[in-house]
Amino acid sequence: MRRREFLSVLGAAAAWPLAARAQQTDRVRRIGVLMGYDEADPEAKALLSEFTQGLSELGRTDGRNLRVDVRWAPGRTDLMHTVAKELVNLQPDVILADSTPVTAALKRETLTIPIVFAAVADPVGSGFVASLPRPGGNITGFGSLETGSMASKWLELLTGIAPGIKRAVMMFNPETAPYIKSYVLPSFEAAARSLRVAPIAAPVHSDAEIEMVITELAREPGGGLLGMPDNFVEIHRALIISLAARNNVPAVYQTPVIARDGGLLSYGADFRDIFHRAARYVDSILHGAKPSELPVQLPTKYLMVVNLKTAIMLGLTVPPSILLSADEVIE
Repeated sequence: MRRREFLSVLGAAAAWPLAARAQQTDRVRRIGVLMGYDEADPEAKALLSEFTQGLSELGRTDGRNLRVDVRWAPGRTDLMHTVAKELVNLQPDVILADSTPVTAALKRETLTIPIVFAAVADPVGSGFVASLPRPGGNITGFGSLETGSMASKWLELLTGIAPGIKRAVMMFNPETAPYIKSYVLPSFEAAARSLRVAPIAAPVHSDAEIEMVITELAREPGGGLLGMPDNFVEIHRALIISLAARNNVPAVYQTPVIARDGGLLSYGADFRDIFHRAARYVDSILHGAKPSELPVQLPTKYLMVVNLKTAIMLGLTVPPSILLSADEVIE
């Protein structure tokens, strides 16, 4: 082989890895998203928008260098399993899961595709990760509760804004929030004893059961409601807010959107911030990071939202201490 031809071949061989790497970098990456909401839910759209905005800030845009496949499964675990299988069959590079039941459905379908969860209450107890600092598998993400003892904070707020509370009902769906019994309920019961409030756990699975719990609670004065961190509770928030108002039941929730939509008070993680932060983990995985080595992150931003309009309707006076602590006051 002539020297010029040899150098030409050698140059082409040397350039090939660079070209291959450039081609690999430029290729469109595929992200799956499974949301346990109704597609028309404004809050679900806001959460998804935060995630895509976060990706855009990192240089990843749907339709340009990214394909985002979004699927919806509002509050039904059977539908979540069906849609999770469909999404996994698309073989995305990474999947974003929005809640505990959604993450559980995806975990059943794949042990290899990276999954980033947002707003999971008890990642270790739910079996998604081995530990928060070292997840150990194909799943990592962002927790929604710093600790199960948050229930004591919700109960303190409930008795603070409605001092006549004698009975407190903790409402949740055990199918979509199985972690409540082991992770949250013990703290709730201990806090109730210290405040001399009777704790009542109320599992619900349907609109009819929600109505039964709230109307039964209102039969005697002194009843209050805790709407637990639960995908089911958030999806049915319009009904819960309406029934609580109609039956004059004070209620405290975790998610800010419930107070914004008419609930009395909410205190908990800023879910929109969590979804925005989740984009960075997805981007890191697309750059080659392993979920097993990305520690689960806890909330860094909490919000207290007080709905003064609802308080007035219920005949309650919001204490100055709560008003001064609130991040949002709806008048």
